[in-house]
Amino acid sequence: MSEPERIHERPRAGYGPDHVAAVDLGSNSFHMIIARNNGGELLVVDKLREMVQLAAGLDKRRVLTRKAKDRALKCLRRFGERLANMPPEAVRAVGTNTLRSARDAREFVAEAEDALGHPIQTISGIEEARLIFQGVTQTLPDPSKRRLVVDIGGGSTELIVGEKGRPRAMESLYMGCVSMSRRYFADGNIDEEAMRQVELDARRELEPIRERYLARGWDQAIGASGTVRSINQVIASHRPGKREGITLKGLRKLRELVLAAGHVDALRLEGLNPDRRAIFPAGLLILLSVFETLKIERMTTADGALREGLLYDLLGRMGDADVRARSVRWLADRYHVDWEHAERVEGVATAMLDQVSGSWAPDDRISRRLLAWASQLHEIGLDIAHQHYHKHGEYIIAQSDLFGFSREEQRMLATLVRAHRRKFPAAAISALPDHCVRSTERLAILLRLAVLCSRSRRDTPVPQLEAGKRRLSAKFPSGWLADHPLTRADLKQEAGYLRSAGYKLDWD
Repeated sequence: MSEPERIHERPRAGYGPDHVAAVDLGSNSFHMIIARNNGGELLVVDKLREMVQLAAGLDKRRVLTRKAKDRALKCLRRFGERLANMPPEAVRAVGTNTLRSARDAREFVAEAEDALGHPIQTISGIEEARLIFQGVTQTLPDPSKRRLVVDIGGGSTELIVGEKGRPRAMESLYMGCVSMSRRYFADGNIDEEAMRQVELDARRELEPIRERYLARGWDQAIGASGTVRSINQVIASHRPGKREGITLKGLRKLRELVLAAGHVDALRLEGLNPDRRAIFPAGLLILLSVFETLKIERMTTADGALREGLLYDLLGRMGDADVRARSVRWLADRYHVDWEHAERVEGVATAMLDQVSGSWAPDDRISRRLLAWASQLHEIGLDIAHQHYHKHGEYIIAQSDLFGFSREEQRMLATLVRAHRRKFPAAAISALPDHCVRSTERLAILLRLAVLCSRSRRDTPVPQLEAGKRRLSAKFPSGWLADHPLTRADLKQEAGYLRSAGYKLDWD
């Protein structure tokens, strides 16, 4: 294992309330960055990087080996030491391609969270691309330029075209420097046939997006993260005094030098870190294929990447610029949600949560937001069909690219929408990660009651709730239920649904 890369190595007793941190569990390297928020400008105060190569630990069954897990956990314990005094809301840790692919990802994440001391979320490839673009653009001048951003990771490659700080086209392709190295250079030998196979595989991945990306065009091509920066460093070392960045000619010349080496151990290229020798040929060939397929002439590199994007996204979540809220509104508008009614249900649901939060229902920011967003989206399935519309809504949410959401958050949101009516979906809730089950179950009950109380699509009184371990009592204004027999009948039916889930509901 390589020595950690460190910046600002002075020991600290703890970080102040104005500090935020991001942890990126990449397929090749793990990164941690801590920054101080100086009025929206992030000043880096600590930075760690270790080449864990988690993707290299996936066996043929897509299960992580014990050796790979141990490497990762040791690294995360070191990261956790620096994050020990930081509040959970100031830290965001995410896993990328390998954790998306591993069959035992849930079990490993539980171990990893214990080692790090903070929750770890797995993000989709599209969300990874969005965060990379955000991290890159925040570290570059002139945001008005239309840019193509390319990030070659250990297990995937992200390509984004965007301008004015907004991504316009995003893709995450299943080709990475670690996965390709394992497939074609496992014995370390470098020959023409293996190199051609890497290029063929890369072009096969790129071909479906080629015309769409070329049609968009860009003013500037930017490379992000370690693989592209390493290639740039090697090219610069062979052309001292020239600052032309990465060119197609330079990549082809470098291909010849790599082929001439014959074996990864013989790669003695100036500017190449020895830790990168084993994965350098595959990374080079992927980038060369990107250049040739997308007709790129020149590429420069940026310091920002996924972890910087995470930090700026975290600042948005802590303020009033949570991209998840925009994703929910976009979905609601796309599926023609009755926004007035959605807000009515949200108001009732959150008022109920206020009454029982902490003692019975979860009392944290994300749970409150998930309940609000589920209230806003509970009827999106009506745009497809009334019958089983709660199931249609679940499918729409589960299968959409919702910017800002982790996979876990998106599954919880989809499950809440599924759970808002009819039979209580105990099996679907139980399939969530263990630490989400109880909170999702109780948020679902509150959402069901909010929808029930709002069925008339008029403003109605919010009942007073009293909660026990598996009991919920609702008290309505005196005489109100007598004047609303349909609501009384709905409550009786709801009590039967909840009884099957092990909960008792009573009312007066």
